[in-house]
Amino acid sequence: MAEHYLVIVNGSPRRNGNCAVLVEQAAAGARANGAHVEIFNLGELNIHPCDACESCQEANGVCVIQDDMQKLYPHLRQADAILIASPIYWFSVSAQTKIFIDRCYALQGAVGNLLGAKRFGVMLTYGDVDPYTSGAVNAIRMFQDIMRYLEADLVGLVYGSANAPGEIRDRPEVLEQAYQLGQQLGS
Repeated sequence: MAEHYLVIVNGSPRRNGNCAVLVEQAAAGARANGAHVEIFNLGELNIHPCDACESCQEANGVCVIQDDMQKLYPHLRQADAILIASPIYWFSVSAQTKIFIDRCYALQGAVGNLLGAKRFGVMLTYGDVDPYTSGAVNAIRMFQDIMRYLEADLVGLVYGSANAPGEIRDRPEVLEQAYQLGQQLGS
């Protein structure tokens, strides 16, 4: 059986933040099932916002913006599964995550739906104790709508409250959920 390929996109600007902890848990779960895992930290990449030029829709899914997203596109095309992690900032995903999502526009439309056959997972962290008052529910709904639009499989959502960097380690149930989501995406 061919090795599954999981791409994990971490939208947190904190290198050692709560999303990074969950990402490592999910990666460990996927690797335990024999998957090949690559992690991309969006905060370390130079990715510009979509400028709505529509060139990607006319040029076979090729975005004309020359930045680090060009390095990600081949991985996204090849992945069997994609896991997106983001902290909640101002009641939705981080700016880094949103720019990444917007730039995925090039992978659907004129070229077909290159993301529709993928399996997806989402992991969110937030400082409030509740997914509603923190705004996590807005991000959850956004991802549900994106997956419905792409006709993609949203395998699972993992989310939990943690504010200080690394604080999510005090939430063993969330760590276990991240590991299990990685296992599901890696098989």
